[in-house]
Amino acid sequence: MNKKPTIIDVAAHAGVSKSTVSLVVQNSPLVKDDTRKLVQESMKALNYVRNRAAATLRGSGTGLVGLVINDLRNPFFTEFAASAQMAFSDHGLATVIANSNEDPKIQHQVIQSMLEHEVSALLISPCYGDTKGTFDAIAQSGIPTLQVLRQADMRADIFPFYSLDYGAGSQLAVEHLIGQGIREIAFVGGEKGVAITSERMSAYQTGIIDKGLQGHVFHGRATRVFGREVAFKLLREHPTVKAAICFNDLVALGMMSAFAQSGVVVGKDFFLIGFDDIEECSHVYPQLSSVHCDIAEFGRQSSRIVLDWLETGIQPMCPDRAPVHLEIRQSSVVPSSLQSPE
Repeated sequence: MNKKPTIIDVAAHAGVSKSTVSLVVQNSPLVKDDTRKLVQESMKALNYVRNRAAATLRGSGTGLVGLVINDLRNPFFTEFAASAQMAFSDHGLATVIANSNEDPKIQHQVIQSMLEHEVSALLISPCYGDTKGTFDAIAQSGIPTLQVLRQADMRADIFPFYSLDYGAGSQLAVEHLIGQGIREIAFVGGEKGVAITSERMSAYQTGIIDKGLQGHVFHGRATRVFGREVAFKLLREHPTVKAAICFNDLVALGMMSAFAQSGVVVGKDFFLIGFDDIEECSHVYPQLSSVHCDIAEFGRQSSRIVLDWLETGIQPMCPDRAPVHLEIRQSSVVPSSLQSPE
């Protein structure tokens, strides 16, 4: 007895992805007319019949995209997830969102579940660690998968990567502080030895060396708690350090809290720059300077890349890194009376 043809058989016959066939079966508006016609002809040629009962059990009637985020507690990633989810919704796709909590075991668990429920695509801001088994399982499934913000798997031919221009942001922050005559600058936050930390402190390292200045690097979790700890440590052990570039805004906000508690005036006694420019930066006092990453637009653009992939069945060439700029606010501007000449 001949085996019934599957979606995989139809995809191979039509020369498109399994996800494209799935979208045609769901009558998704994402699929172009000529692609839809090609798939329908392959279905007819193979005598493919959709198993509606199985589709209902899988909950795949609306089309699902899996969105896996390394840390949804961070407002930066929350904004990204919300923007991506709304972009998918605008095109008729539902989104299932999971927080991996920077834990590769949790990440594997949630992705495996998504694969079992036959999501049409995955959009992942991955955690670091032992993730090869997870990405091997995704590769075996054959569904479109885009890595964003962090690159945990280097197989770009299978898992393309799209991110922000963190190096340029680091350069802007360093130039801003050094240009005002500050000579001892710390870099605070970010786990040591991971790519995202190296990118965000790249210009700090080269800028300090080029100017012959003394650097102070404090690696650790990118949290308010760690920021507070380092601020107290600087006051106790490194009183000559007068500025810091932080791995993210949460670290900077933690430092601001500790300085306020210690009677140190940010923007006068100490100067701070964060990274990401979450909404809170413009609402604290003094307002926090930060490398602005338009994360809402980045979320929409990431979704567009996945949507185009689903529509055409062709793996995308990701655009250049999305641009960033420095939002200069009260926390990093040295009063002219205190500036030192070059």
